[in-house]
Amino acid sequence: MTTAEHLRGRRALVTGGNRGIGLEVVRLLCDLGLDVFLGSRDLDGGAAAVASLRRPAITPVRIDVADPASVAEARDSLAPEGIDVLVNNAGIYPRGDLTRELVAQAWQVNALGSWRVTQAFLPRMRERRWGRIVNVSTELASNAHEQRGGVYPVTKVAMNAMTRALAEDLGGTGILVNACSPGWCRTGMGGKSAPRSAAQGAASVVWGVTLPDDGPTGGFFQDGEALPW
Repeated sequence: MTTAEHLRGRRALVTGGNRGIGLEVVRLLCDLGLDVFLGSRDLDGGAAAVASLRRPAITPVRIDVADPASVAEARDSLAPEGIDVLVNNAGIYPRGDLTRELVAQAWQVNALGSWRVTQAFLPRMRERRWGRIVNVSTELASNAHEQRGGVYPVTKVAMNAMTRALAEDLGGTGILVNACSPGWCRTGMGGKSAPRSAAQGAASVVWGVTLPDDGPTGGFFQDGEALPW
């Protein structure tokens, strides 16, 4: 079975899918034959991103991962089918003076947001006994990387820990859960001097979606290679 055959017709949700890595992930998943829901906090912005891709199998969905009510609305809008693939890509990288509000927002989006969205969409995956959950992490969360300060890598370490715990909980269910780093990419977050393109980063993330049923779960990867953390 080819990758396309394995995934064709599956339904995927990508949070933060209206720009950068997320937009490239949406494009790649659509090209693999999935029906993709592009999640964004602003529905108009999501619709504009969908229009830019010019692919009919992509639908914009409003979802603010930091808002439980918004997550519940997105879940209900995709019912009863739910989704088969979840890419928790939404994230923020606070810079400058880290106020208490900024730190709290980073935790709500980067760490708790991925948990919140996963819990909302997990029941249908459990019923089908098949699913792929990819949490978009960062190489900064690896203990082999020269650490930099700030709340961003700390929230991603928490995401990695939740990835491992969830994978253990879902053992034997047919649902694979992994954290994948896109690397440092030329996006609005990464800046113009980054060494990797958004397409390269997205390919590293989509690798976690294309895993076979006997693939790894609970790991932390970049470009298909395990990262220590």
